[in-house]
Amino acid sequence: MTFTYEPPSSRIVFGRGTVAQVRAEVERLGGHRVLLLARHAGADRVSEATHPVATFGGATVHTPVEVTERALALFKEVEADTIVALGGGSTTGLSKALAVRTGAPQLILPTTYAGSEVT
Repeated sequence: MTFTYEPPSSRIVFGRGTVAQVRAEVERLGGHRVLLLARHAGADRVSEATHPVATFGGATVHTPVEVTERALALFKEVEADTIVALGGGSTTGLSKALAVRTGAPQLILPTTYAGSEVT
């Protein structure tokens, strides 16, 4: 099964092989300098697709302020303009916290269903 769902403020692309579309989705958002948020092995494939300027692997449960501040400092240091998050609820939550603070677009690749990827 494959589908694309695009409500007014977000876009969901679902199906096999969607990792290959990540770069095109980043470009569709106007992004060039990606900060990749990822904590596990799948990061290699996403990194190859996005060529991030940096990777932050320190997302933790409930997105503590100090973790968000470290990721935000890295975002600013590398002059990122787009956030790509690969992981579960912790990584997705961190991505949302960074997007709120920076105004940067975000692309979420959920590896678990936490619900936060669509809120």
